[in-house]
Amino acid sequence: MAKTTKSRSAAQTVGKKRSAAKSAARSSARKVVKSKARTAAAKKPARPKQRIAISHHREEDFKADGLRAYAKYRDLGIANATHGLAQAHVIRLQGPCDPAEVSKLHFHDVDFQMVYVLKGWVKTYMDGQGETMMQQGSAWTQPPKIKHMILDYSDDVELLEVILPAEFKTVELKA
Repeated sequence: MAKTTKSRSAAQTVGKKRSAAKSAARSSARKVVKSKARTAAAKKPARPKQRIAISHHREEDFKADGLRAYAKYRDLGIANATHGLAQAHVIRLQGPCDPAEVSKLHFHDVDFQMVYVLKGWVKTYMDGQGETMMQQGSAWTQPPKIKHMILDYSDDVELLEVILPAEFKTVELKA
């Protein structure tokens, strides 16, 4: 019986040693992973310091040089002040709405997009949401790469749009 007890004790000791070795290996593996993560995070370049951006309403600031030919854009200076982190502009959609030109399914490769109706109304379609009538005071976010389009709008519509990052790709899709 003594031998049996001794053998069990030896087996338990060997098992404990193996278990301890495995724990040490796992522990050191975690330390290596954590160490690499900290190193990678430390190498992230710092963004340039943001500046104050002030924009006062002036009719001459609305330009037809934006994404859509049927819209005029008033840049609010956010892209320059944030070094491309974000952009904000007021959009005037030019009436009357021509669905043949306007109603094109597309998405934007962005991190964030928010729209607020300053004046008038706009009818939109967003994948998973369907058609929605947005009126003065309405606001919505569009998740990254969500398929959407404008269906109709009032002749006096003005929208405030905020997008991150300032530079992004728009992809038109076949409906």
